[in-house]
Amino acid sequence: MMAEPIPDVLVIGGGNAALCAALTAREQGASVLLLEASPRAWRGGNTQHTRNLRCMHDAPQDVLVDAYPEEEFWQDLRKVTAGHTDEELARLVIRESATCRPWMRSHGVHFQPSLSGALHTARTNAFFMGGGKALVNAYYRSAERLGVAIRYDTAVDRLELDEGRFVAAFAGERRIAARSCVVASGGFESNRDWLRQAWGRDARGEYPAEQFLIRGTRFNTGVLLRHLLDCGADSVGDPTQAHMVAIDARAPLYDGGICTRIDCVSLGVVVNRDAERFYDEGEDFWPKRYAIWGRLVARQPGQIAYSIIDAKALGRFMPPVFPGTRADSPAQLARALGLPEERLVATLRDYNRACRGGAFDHTRLDDCHTEGLRPAKSHWARPLDTPPFLAYPLRPGVTFTYLGLRTDRSAAVRFGGRASPNLFVAGEMMAGNVLGQGYTAGVGMSIGTAFGRIAGRQAADAARRARHVGA
Repeated sequence: MMAEPIPDVLVIGGGNAALCAALTAREQGASVLLLEASPRAWRGGNTQHTRNLRCMHDAPQDVLVDAYPEEEFWQDLRKVTAGHTDEELARLVIRESATCRPWMRSHGVHFQPSLSGALHTARTNAFFMGGGKALVNAYYRSAERLGVAIRYDTAVDRLELDEGRFVAAFAGERRIAARSCVVASGGFESNRDWLRQAWGRDARGEYPAEQFLIRGTRFNTGVLLRHLLDCGADSVGDPTQAHMVAIDARAPLYDGGICTRIDCVSLGVVVNRDAERFYDEGEDFWPKRYAIWGRLVARQPGQIAYSIIDAKALGRFMPPVFPGTRADSPAQLARALGLPEERLVATLRDYNRACRGGAFDHTRLDDCHTEGLRPAKSHWARPLDTPPFLAYPLRPGVTFTYLGLRTDRSAAVRFGGRASPNLFVAGEMMAGNVLGQGYTAGVGMSIGTAFGRIAGRQAADAARRARHVGA
């Protein structure tokens, strides 16, 4: 029996970053084999649950209005990360985001204007027509057309390395050699034991991670990430940092996706199980601050909270998949939620009395704020006084973790500060270089697209060098 030909580039992963790497390497003339851990029906990793990417642009561009220049994008990213970001790599991502959409279109991706109810994103984010699943399907169709070989149900658990040089990958006992490799198989968010270990036990004796829900794929267990770290790959990021949002507590454990997110936080108040507020709900525009709320809820007793609005907020946010609990009064709402009745009534009364300002405008940082209240609400503070009152239960929802592999402009995996000559990384496995903490809407797709394409080019070049040496 003839041995299978050795591919130029092996891509490990099946989401946006992996697909961008595979397509780019193939465009460079390399033969490419892509290994996806999931069955075909669940291909695409967390990308199938996305809907847009953040794009720099200096003037209006088809679905993007006005301008979103590099410096504003950078300042937004610097703010949400509190400076925990590699500026060189962040700016590289930002500049790449300005040029990627024509390339995406060439592979069958279509765009549409910002969705109704997707707050404050018409200027900054380009939405995929049909969402992330349509993007994934378009990329796979293009990959198949170009001759990329694809294997599903193939989970790589370890690599064969020679002093930082990639030699082969192992999926169980099957050895798969290649001239170069791109690892883009995600973080460890669906590894419950690793999450529990990373978060540990809090001062109340609780293990917060036991209450976490996973917004995305169940296949991101971090097995290959752990293996590479054990092999001495340089790491970046804090294992407790993640893209973690407040989602409906009734969501499934895995693959709840975008429809489980609760987007009305800035329109009302959020209380914990003691019926106490614990953070400024109107701190900034929602796309810049929604991803802090998962960590905030994770620190509350029982890792549970409730987003409360009144009738004035209805129609102003993307409705979640589960209906809210309705009541005609705060006292009735407290009883329905099982919260301390007197405390919730007092919390809402104090909030209502503290509301100041006049012209409510959810499209800008308005002057509706609280005075003499701790924590304050900086914007969009209107009394909750118009029944029906609605409440949505919140749990921390993990999208992806930030602990990953340190890299540079070449996307090379580094061992002891030295760049591997033929092993590259893209997507969530390296996002911690840019996202030390925090998040702003669509930037994960920007990182995956930028570094996927960079890794694909670099891997194709490394394979070309290896063929030349072999000749």
